[in-house]
Amino acid sequence: MTFLEDRDLTDVPRIPEYYAGKTIFMTGGTGFMGKVLLEKLIYSCPDLDRIYLLLRPKKGVKPADRLSTIYASNCFDRLRNERPGVFESKTCYVEGDCSEIGLGLSDEDRSLIISRTHIIYHAAASVRFDDSLKMSLKLNLRGTREVIDLAQQLRHLECFVHVSTSYANINCDPIEEVMYPPHADWREVLEICENIDDHTLNVLTPKYIGALPNTYVFSKQLAEHLVYEQKGKLPVIIIRPSVVVASVNEPVPGWIENFNGPISLVIASGKGILRTIYGDPDVAPDFIPVDVVIRGVVAASWVRGTKQLEPTDDIPIYNTCNGSKCYSVSHKELFTLGKIIIASHPLDDMLWTTGGTFTTNKTVYFTKMLLLHVLPAILVDTLLWIFGRKTMLLKIQRRIYSANLALQLFLTKVWTISNKNYLFLRTKIKEEDNEHFYYVMEDVERYEYCKNAIIGARRYLLKERDEDIPKARAHHKRIALLDQLVQCLFYSYIFWSLIHTDFVRSLFEKYTLNFCSHLYKL
Repeated sequence: MTFLEDRDLTDVPRIPEYYAGKTIFMTGGTGFMGKVLLEKLIYSCPDLDRIYLLLRPKKGVKPADRLSTIYASNCFDRLRNERPGVFESKTCYVEGDCSEIGLGLSDEDRSLIISRTHIIYHAAASVRFDDSLKMSLKLNLRGTREVIDLAQQLRHLECFVHVSTSYANINCDPIEEVMYPPHADWREVLEICENIDDHTLNVLTPKYIGALPNTYVFSKQLAEHLVYEQKGKLPVIIIRPSVVVASVNEPVPGWIENFNGPISLVIASGKGILRTIYGDPDVAPDFIPVDVVIRGVVAASWVRGTKQLEPTDDIPIYNTCNGSKCYSVSHKELFTLGKIIIASHPLDDMLWTTGGTFTTNKTVYFTKMLLLHVLPAILVDTLLWIFGRKTMLLKIQRRIYSANLALQLFLTKVWTISNKNYLFLRTKIKEEDNEHFYYVMEDVERYEYCKNAIIGARRYLLKERDEDIPKARAHHKRIALLDQLVQCLFYSYIFWSLIHTDFVRSLFEKYTLNFCSHLYKL
């Protein structure tokens, strides 16, 4: 149940009106989705009272400086240009860490959050697929438990939003917007994790995660069950995004901040260092633009926050994804579009032409990996070493290989993910709020979206300047001509070698003799 089927929202305040005067506590505000959520709340709900971000010192940088770094991001260009000063007046930080007991909060900060907060967004997570089980559980499971413990003490809690993933239950297909049976008992797993040494735990990891592909998916599934135990006790909703990709419109078209998802493959292809991928070209993964997810998150928390909690309330689950009824793009289509777009908007300093072909044959993949990735990387790094420059390509190729192995299940299989609740939610958004909060996936124009995503990757990930695009185009043309020349020389050499083999010579002599004999008879 999502509280929408039998609710009349006529007299419910509009979304900005609901958020007016509200205080929000947010974890994961430094992440990709967290920044976009923070920007959206401040921009579209400017009358909210305050947003407290949980920030920890990182690499010697204090939380106050990290907050300044967050605001310096291009994600907040719209706020700086249109509403200067609003971020500073609405956003504060409390020092803490989701991986620590009690979130690492001081007594003073904890009392502040307990007395003031109305809405919690818990988005902090480790999304690395190759994290050890202990590391993944420490942040994704125990961190969630600590946020729940804090939520239970809040005096004015109206909504608790837990951000999970659509792939937390990939041992099921289709994946519905329901709570599936647990893969293990989260209490038992957490107790074992906290009391067993790292070596033994690493040995036991395959047994615990079973059919699940990695520790990330395993820990997120357990965290869902931890949250679901609060049914009827806390006003909770669970958000399950699929693969979150660059924005359609907000805060700017093509905004992206990390290399997760397909953009990393497109960039590696555009730089000319990705020539082969282990994956199915016909598989169409479920991609969802980040601003579409965030609009759904804000709308879902509005629906939950405007309803009084009752002991019989279920916990709404929203698979924030494209689903089977919305558009889909296969790997092959994605790379075809990418090659067309990169030809007109090439990346700087391409090492070779745009590449990338898929194969589901591991022998073919490993052979191509050796010939087209490893050997050229060794050659380039050797030249860099000779000229006294830092070697880097072999290291990059190692990362590409590791990423491909970690993602191979997701590159070769597709799941049917239901998003009925998510689609139904948008029908309840008031007409006056459609401009800022209504979300669509079906009408996104593929070419324009992919173009903006690649341009966004140039600007925000690679820090390449738009004014350098003409220079990049000229370099792209030179590389393309060089590629054609190399191919011509290569195939010419193959042809020359073939015609000079004894087998071809004997065939040539045989057919020449037969032809001459035929002419003689005529």
